Amino acid sequence: MNRMPILSALTLVMLSGAVQAAELKIESWREDGQIWNEKIIPAFNAKHPNIKVTYVHTQATDYNSSLQTKLGNGSAGDLITCRPFDDSLKLFQAGHLLDITDLEGMVNFPSFAKSAWTTDDGATSFCLPMASVIHGFFYNKAIFAELGISEPSTEADFFAALEKIKASGKYVPLAMGTNDKWEAATMGFQNVGPNYWAGEDGRLALIDGDEKLSDAHYVEVFEQLAKWGPYMGSGFETRTYTDAIAMFGDQKAAIYPAGSWDISAFNTKFDLGAFKPVLKSGDDECFISDHTDIGVGINANSANKEEAKIFLEWMSSEEFASIFTNALPGFFSLSNHFIDVEDPTANTMIGWRDECDSTIRNSYQILNRGTPGLEMEIWETSVGVINGSMAPADAANRLQQGLDGWYKP
Repeated sequence: MNRMPILSALTLVMLSGAVQAAELKIESWREDGQIWNEKIIPAFNAKHPNIKVTYVHTQATDYNSSLQTKLGNGSAGDLITCRPFDDSLKLFQAGHLLDITDLEGMVNFPSFAKSAWTTDDGATSFCLPMASVIHGFFYNKAIFAELGISEPSTEADFFAALEKIKASGKYVPLAMGTNDKWEAATMGFQNVGPNYWAGEDGRLALIDGDEKLSDAHYVEVFEQLAKWGPYMGSGFETRTYTDAIAMFGDQKAAIYPAGSWDISAFNTKFDLGAFKPVLKSGDDECFISDHTDIGVGINANSANKEEAKIFLEWMSSEEFASIFTNALPGFFSLSNHFIDVEDPTANTMIGWRDECDSTIRNSYQILNRGTPGLEMEIWETSVGVINGSMAPADAANRLQQGLDGWYKP
C-alpha cells in the first residue's frame, strides 16, 4: 500500500536530477571576467540554458603554480585556459588535460594555430585555439598627414619616413625603448623577422635543422634593427615599455612598433593607423607574426566532460569568434571564420591575414627548452644590436651557438 508513494518520490528525485543544470568552471589568468559574464556566457546560455558557466580569475603571475595546486588536489575547474606551448604541453603529459584531437570544431583552425597546443609529433591536440595577437606598426595619422608621409610598405619607404620625421624636429620617429628587453625582441625581432625567414617555412626549418640562426637572412633582421636606434630619441636605452606607451599616446612620437594588444591604449586618443611589417622589396611575399596567445582545454578529471566538450564546440563557432574578437580589440580569434571586426585598427590588422601568411614567434616551440633558452637570447641580442653594442653578424652567431650547445634537430 505504501510502495506507490515511495516510487513516486524517487521518480520525482530522478526527474529533478535530469533537469538540474550542469556547472562548468573556467580557470583563467586573463582579467576578462566582465566580458565573459556579460557577453560570452549569456550567448552560450542562449543555446544551452542548462549548463551554468562560471569564470574564475587568478593573477597571471600566480596562475601556473595555483593551477598546479588545484589540479593536484582535485579543486581545478572543468575548463582550463592554456598558455601556448610547453606550459600546457607539460599539463597534458602529466595527464591533466583531455585529448581533444577528434573534437569536431578543431577543423575550423589552421595548423599554425593548433601547433601551440599540439604534441611535438603533431598527432594530438589538447587545447582549442582561442586567440592570437598580431604584430605590426601603429602610427599617428595626423602626424603623417602633417609631414606628408604615406604608409611605408618597403624597408626603403620605412627609413625614408623615419628620416623625414626626425628631420622635422617635432616628433620622435619610433616610440620604443630597450630597458624592458622583451620589447626589443617582441616588437622588433619577432615583428619584422618573418618577412626575412619566410614565416612558417623558416620557423620549421630551424626546428628541423635545415636552416641556422646564423644564416644571412637572420643577420639581415639584425641589420634592420641596428638602424632603429638613431630614430628612437635620446635616452631610449632607459625607456620602459610604459614610457613608450605614454610617449606615443601623448603624440610625442609618430610610430609605435606594436602588438595588437595595445590597440585599446591608443584608439580613443587620436586617429590611429596601422601598417604591416615592411618588405625588403615591393615584390616580396609578406608574412605576419600572428602569435598564438591563449587556448582552452578540458580538465581530464572533470566530472562534466561532456558539457565541457559542448562548450568547446561552441567556442569553435563563428558566433564565439565574433563576440570575442569585438569585445577585446587586438585579440583575434584563431578560427578561420570570417569576422566583421568593428574596431578600425583591429579590422586593419586582421585584414592582413588575407594578404600575408601567418606565423608565430620562432622561439616558442621546442627551441626554448634548453640552456641558454632561445627566447632570452633573442632579448639580449636584440637589445645589444639596437643599442649599438653588438654587431648584427655577432648577434646571429650568438643565437646559433647557444642553440648548438643543447639542441639536436
